[in-house]
Amino acid sequence: MVDMTRALIALTSHRQLGTTGRETGFYVGEAAEPWEVFRAAGWDVDLVSVAGGQPPLDGRDENDRTQNDFLATAGVEHTAKAADVDPTGYDVIVFAGGHGTMWDFPNDPDLARIAATVYERGGVVSAVCHGPSALVNLKLSDGSHLVAGKRVAGFTNDEENAVGLSDEVPFLLADKLTEAGAVHVPAPNFTEHVVVDGRLVTGQNPQSARAMAEAVVRTVASR
Repeated sequence: MVDMTRALIALTSHRQLGTTGRETGFYVGEAAEPWEVFRAAGWDVDLVSVAGGQPPLDGRDENDRTQNDFLATAGVEHTAKAADVDPTGYDVIVFAGGHGTMWDFPNDPDLARIAATVYERGGVVSAVCHGPSALVNLKLSDGSHLVAGKRVAGFTNDEENAVGLSDEVPFLLADKLTEAGAVHVPAPNFTEHVVVDGRLVTGQNPQSARAMAEAVVRTVASR
């Protein structure tokens, strides 16, 4: 009997969008589409957030069936707290985006612990849009950055400029990934773009979430 593949989707708990007075959170489609793809593959999928409980939502499309199914049935209202998660049972972690991630993902020790453990046990680490903010400080047990020398996608500086938030986010994601030793590979603004480098799978923007998840499934199948 083959054990079921288990995936963990990580969500931000941060809701304040800089000094704009607006709320942010996790971008719903960037969690919902991987959730749907993984479940269709027969995987077991759990949710985690930095603070646990109900994370703040952003970018919800109330007419989107996948998003509505996800919000109704995935357990978003009672996510596990990252500090309480045992990573050894997971084959995959996905960091969903949303601007909130830029504040709480980079320096959360428990998300880093989970991702490093998954990766070092032969699993897949994946992130989309602003989700790669979880990777900018993520180090493996030997002290090296997980992204060092690897090709990655992530929300680009041009896209941040296009949405008018370059002066609100605490850093520009593409620049921080580069500082960590990654090779940031951009595509035209808001087009589907996924980069696979071994067991690291990243997507550039919301338009890339489903293709990223499909690439994760292929990567797991090829291990």
